[in-house]
Amino acid sequence: MRSIEIYDTTLRDGAQGEGVNFSLDDKVAIARRLDAFGIDYIEGGYPLSNPKDAEFFQRLAEQPLKHSKVCAFGMTRRRGMECKDDPGMKALVESQAAVVTIVGKTSDFHVAEVLRVSNEENLAMIRDTVAYFVGLGREVIYDAEHFFDGWKANPEYAALTIQAAAEAGALRVVMCDTNGGSMPEEVAELTRAAAKTIDVPLGIHTHNDCELAIANALASIDAGAVQVQGTINGLGERCGNADLISVMANLGLKKQGYQVLGGAAAARLTELSRYVYEVGNMHFRSNQPFVGASAFAHKGGMHVHAINRVAESYEHIPPESVGNTRRVLVSELSGRSNIIALATKMNLAEDKTLMDRVLRDVVDRENRGYQYEAAEASFSLLVQKLAGSYTPHFELEKFHTIVESRGAGAVTEASVKLRIGEQVRHEVAEGDGPVNALDAALRKALADHFPQLAQMHLVDYKVRVINSEAATAASVRVVIESRDSDGEVWGTVGVDENVIQASWDALVDSIEYKLCKS
Repeated sequence: MRSIEIYDTTLRDGAQGEGVNFSLDDKVAIARRLDAFGIDYIEGGYPLSNPKDAEFFQRLAEQPLKHSKVCAFGMTRRRGMECKDDPGMKALVESQAAVVTIVGKTSDFHVAEVLRVSNEENLAMIRDTVAYFVGLGREVIYDAEHFFDGWKANPEYAALTIQAAAEAGALRVVMCDTNGGSMPEEVAELTRAAAKTIDVPLGIHTHNDCELAIANALASIDAGAVQVQGTINGLGERCGNADLISVMANLGLKKQGYQVLGGAAAARLTELSRYVYEVGNMHFRSNQPFVGASAFAHKGGMHVHAINRVAESYEHIPPESVGNTRRVLVSELSGRSNIIALATKMNLAEDKTLMDRVLRDVVDRENRGYQYEAAEASFSLLVQKLAGSYTPHFELEKFHTIVESRGAGAVTEASVKLRIGEQVRHEVAEGDGPVNALDAALRKALADHFPQLAQMHLVDYKVRVINSEAATAASVRVVIESRDSDGEVWGTVGVDENVIQASWDALVDSIEYKLCKS
């Protein structure tokens, strides 16, 4: 078994992605979760670039990680300057990071046009910088920027650059597909060529501009690389980096002869992926391989019929092996198998007449704009209603919302009148908008009777216009996601020409589902 090192650069390269903005506390929290996961190397940032990155390294120096090696990222010394006088070198020293990752130029084009130095001076900059940190007792990882483009343009000079880093004492030389334009066969060929040039173990760093970052990383590992650099969920500049979630899943579960993180981390990949999304306040990528909500979701009736008999008929691995779960979706494309699969949880699957009624109702509702793929809680309530086993916990007599403009702002008030058994509750609440105000008034009315509602909160609210040709009179679909204190997330849906009514229907379903499952 070849053990492959995992080098995570989510906090540096991943943070350069559009829409990604980690606070200092976010970075520390993610670093500690990566450490607990067993990641070998964690690149924390470029300490010279901003105070946040410098503070990050101070935090970790005060409370060191238990497993992972922390890496500080920087560039080769400036031209015409000694390392000890270079501000970038000083910042890397002050970071106290055990590992220093130095990026240098491999392409003579970049040496001439970007650095504007001679080829000989660039080699000296690489050699001096690596030797300086090795002399200070630091481990040095050398990132050969534009390695593949540089080697294809001038292989003799590209070889000299990585030889300079290796001879100066670099622990690893990492080949970077900086522009993300290389093909897997090129990456494999040049990895083998680089291995013949130096004795230092190689690493691979790929970008996803051709959607080949993972394929290129795996090709390089097959050709001899021992370290793979990337980011959790593929975050990064432009089209992102190699997604370490998929890299680890492929190496740990799919490819033969490799091991990552001691071989025991795959079952927690979904948890790690979603943790980074949550901390970064980003939406989950539902179709993300291995860990996405749709990775093991089945919609076509033929597919569901098959997996009910033999799960692996339409699944390449068991979802549990990466900490994910199987989902059966309901839509107008569903067959009886989808309905039965979901109704099994309610012990109603044996009622074939009921299953036909549910299927007809779902098809009819989807024709009117409903969708149950992200609203399994509403579907569960629908089945119970059609089975005659559903009793609502409360009944609405009326609700009322007012939005009052006050200068540059607006104040929203909602009143709700409910019947709970023999008791009538009439409550009023203010909110940031009509839905928030209705939610607050509804909770006030129900709080005394159902204290468990304090354990749930709304986590997402989406509105979609269904028939846009009707302009402002169009029907809208509202999907609400709610979360329980135990971490369960459920979705509900409402459809109406009035967005407030659609929101109310979805809101009531979310509360009724919570009360039913409690």
